[in-house]
Amino acid sequence: MSTETGRTGFWRDVLGRLRGWRTVDIVVAAVIGVAVGVVFWLWNIVWSVTTPLFVGFPPAQAAVYGMWLISGVLGGLVVRKPGAALLTSIAASLVSAVLGTQWGVMVIIDGTLQGLLPELVFLAFGYRRWGMGAAVLAAAAAGLSPAVRDNLVYNVTWPLHFQLVYGVIVVISSAVIAGVGARLLTTALARSGALAPFPSARG
Repeated sequence: MSTETGRTGFWRDVLGRLRGWRTVDIVVAAVIGVAVGVVFWLWNIVWSVTTPLFVGFPPAQAAVYGMWLISGVLGGLVVRKPGAALLTSIAASLVSAVLGTQWGVMVIIDGTLQGLLPELVFLAFGYRRWGMGAAVLAAAAAGLSPAVRDNLVYNVTWPLHFQLVYGVIVVISSAVIAGVGARLLTTALARSGALAPFPSARG
């Protein structure tokens, strides 16, 4: 099979999956987004409360950042349709913004970026790979957004080595908390029977 034929088949399959969205897919993606959005709001409080603990070395606080990046990865793993990671992440950021956050409406921009990057990873796999490796890679990709953007917007007064350490820790935190966490949560939900209408019910 030629490379061109392979590419055509790849995109035909992706488009087929995109057209395969059902009402239940949209509803569950939205529900996951809302639920995680509430968690985000609570995590905003955790971040604020723990900030004084890292005054000696602020970049270390990034170790808990990964929770904010779980929505897109989890939505993608559960729904397994093109756009699910992006939709879930945007929904979660909207809920977080409505509930109130110290970052205001900027969280919606962050949510969009943090959903788009794992979406691109799932796309690269043709929406066919959903194991731990794919989850961790998608989460690490999501972590690239705050690793860069936070340093440009919020951490501009830090020394360069602080910014670099912060970026590395954010990506690692995302890979572990959002990647491993979302994969384990998907497996647990599948075993409980909660994902019966989805291919992810098989784990």
